[in-house]
Amino acid sequence: MPAVRADKLYKIFGRRPAKAVELLADGRHRDEIRHLNVTAAVIDVSFEVEPGEIFVVMGLSGSGKSTLIRMLNGLLPPTAGTVQIDGTDITAMPKSGLRKLRSEKISMVFQHFALFPHRTVLDNAAYGLEVRGVAKEERHAKAREALALVGLEGWEAKVPGQLSGGMQQRVGLARALAADTDIILMDEAFSALDPLIRRDMQSQLLELQARLGKTIIFITHDLNEAMRLGDRICVLRDGRVAQIGTAEEILNDPANDYVAQFVEDVDRTRVLTASSVMEAPIPVIDPDKGPRAALRTMRDNQTVSAFVVRRNRQLVGAVREDVIGAAVRDNVKELDSLIDTGLARVHPDTPVADLFAQAAESPYPLAVVDDSDRFVGVIPRVTLLAALAPTTGSDDGGAAESAAPEGAPPAAPPPDGPPAAEGAPGTADAPEAAADAATHSAADTATDTDTAAEGSR
Repeated sequence: MPAVRADKLYKIFGRRPAKAVELLADGRHRDEIRHLNVTAAVIDVSFEVEPGEIFVVMGLSGSGKSTLIRMLNGLLPPTAGTVQIDGTDITAMPKSGLRKLRSEKISMVFQHFALFPHRTVLDNAAYGLEVRGVAKEERHAKAREALALVGLEGWEAKVPGQLSGGMQQRVGLARALAADTDIILMDEAFSALDPLIRRDMQSQLLELQARLGKTIIFITHDLNEAMRLGDRICVLRDGRVAQIGTAEEILNDPANDYVAQFVEDVDRTRVLTASSVMEAPIPVIDPDKGPRAALRTMRDNQTVSAFVVRRNRQLVGAVREDVIGAAVRDNVKELDSLIDTGLARVHPDTPVADLFAQAAESPYPLAVVDDSDRFVGVIPRVTLLAALAPTTGSDDGGAAESAAPEGAPPAAPPPDGPPAAEGAPGTADAPEAAADAATHSAADTATDTDTAAEGSR
């Protein structure tokens, strides 16, 4: 069951919302309904967020992302559509139920920290639990644990004015963690920070997520931030969903020209990982086979090197055609002494940017192995170069030398031999207001003017 499910959400500010929904559902752009004197902030938005996922909603100013996140916790009622939290429709909840939901199920971290200046760091972090009625000793203990998680142990007695901007944002995050809710909403949480501090906070969020496994919905206008943090990304444009997908899907297969323009300046090597550019590990050689079988396998596949892999997919090493050929001439019967076991190994999640140095130093294509050291793919040098291009794949047929071991002579293909196996190492072609649950209840008293202002976002 999804942790959060939005189904055909609309948010219209103005006096004729029903008529506006009717026209927008018929495909009208929001600029075409201005004569109704309404503001269409969110239009027909649907998505699901799985438990433990970081789901990023990204868009420019005015795209509707801040209005959307306030509908997800009931601060703004939708004009049409539903929001479900763990299968419960919160759009039908009374205010008392929504306050309980925001106190126990959903916490929020805002852009401008929303700390109480007269309270200590400890009391700020514990405030959500205080409103919930948790005893002082217990809430302080949980707040101390949360502050330690975000690196603020020892700062409990300070007040916000004594902290840097990055540290204040950590207090806001600690407040959400102390509340111990399953879902955390983060509205432009890091955008007010300096670039270096912002990146440090992104790293800390990823580390915390790996340990705690919260469901996080993160709002940002920064594409690089979205690409770095999001398991999946929802791109909004003019209130509508332009595309939902992983960073790699959005980068490699943009749904339309708008998304393509968004991603054209992204550093692809920081987004793509080894798993997204690796090729099938073909051919491979059983370590129990002899040099003659190994040489025949390489020549059949027109490669000058091959990886040696056990039947359980455990990578042993690699062999080169010139070494194996010499061993055959010397009538060597065993393969063991000919295997190079010191070849470079990389994890599937390694960013492409981190692969270039290893690829330059390795005489073989890079071997990709998973957490169990199982061999899952190879990355020839030419594939890394192809990853820099805005489109995947390459039709350059003369790349054989790029994947060949340094100093190794190219293998002459048999006159009537089969074509090179796609993805083989050494082959000629390479494919390619407050920040936690407690403060939500205070937000319930917002004026109509404040609510209408949200619609312009």
